[in-house]
Amino acid sequence: MSVRPPQALAAAFTKETGLGILEYELMSERADALGRHGLKVEKALALLAERVAAGCPPEEREDLLNDAADKVWAFFIQREMCGLRSQKDAVSRYAIPREVMARLGVVRPRAGG
Repeated sequence: MSVRPPQALAAAFTKETGLGILEYELMSERADALGRHGLKVEKALALLAERVAAGCPPEEREDLLNDAADKVWAFFIQREMCGLRSQKDAVSRYAIPREVMARLGVVRPRAGG
């Protein structure tokens, strides 16, 4: 749902004001960050698929699944910051495996502590 400011305040949000220029720059940066996160997801999923197809050891597979899940999680957060609340289209567009989806948001213990 989008919210329109009252007409009395509408002029304050035009591009000619400092606030409008700042909002435009912030929207631009959010969109750029979303694109960068999307590329990271694509690379992580491609590497996962490539290494699994090559028969990687189970430990490497686990690390790749965790890395892909972390990248997808960050991507979903960025999408929500851009106002995209449903992740259904991203899951199908990027063909995110269920094993990756099941690990989203999981906090894993750090090595050595």
